[in-house]
Amino acid sequence: MRWLLLIFLLTGCSALPLATSPGATGSQLDRVPAGTLDVATARTSLAALKVATPGRLDGYVRDCDDGKACVFGQPWFDADGDGCDQRSQVLARDLTNVERKPGRCGVQSGTLDDPYTGTQISRTSKIQIDHVVPLAEMWRSGAAAWAPEQRVAAANDLRNLVAVSGKANQSKSDKTPDEWMPPNSGYACSYGRMYVTVKTAYGLTVAPAERTALENALASCG
Repeated sequence: MRWLLLIFLLTGCSALPLATSPGATGSQLDRVPAGTLDVATARTSLAALKVATPGRLDGYVRDCDDGKACVFGQPWFDADGDGCDQRSQVLARDLTNVERKPGRCGVQSGTLDDPYTGTQISRTSKIQIDHVVPLAEMWRSGAAAWAPEQRVAAANDLRNLVAVSGKANQSKSDKTPDEWMPPNSGYACSYGRMYVTVKTAYGLTVAPAERTALENALASCG
């Protein structure tokens, strides 16, 4: 139950607004979910993260196919019980000119200023929700030892969910920052802050190369 309570604390009862960095212009380069660490705190927090070799993926199941149980729970859990799942909450938060499906919370249309590519996307079919810290990476860096309720909380934490280009999301897959960074290089600072926020919040470890890539991302901050 304590991890279900944590979900409420992390997500609130409605979609969280996007925050901007101090002095931000309001462009997609500065947009991060509410609760993301500021630059100075992210740098301090990164330095405090335990460095360790990533664990194995033994036992990791992402998709709920063939009767297998998803180790992070059913995708797009309705975390606050308001009838609107996390995917819909993120779309409503990150898109502009949002139109809901008749009588439902689901987003029917809207426009995304994609922070990963710097492009504008107006077809929701081309938009996906990215776990900034991939679920597989969470598993390798500590989540394998968690209780199921904690994994559900982490997978649905709005600080780790961002609406982005489907192509960019597929290109990223389960890669860590040393293997993949947003093609829009101007977003490196914000991406690094979000990534460190989640790793810190859940006490996850970082690999040496991953840490170096995050240090470089945070070094790009103004």
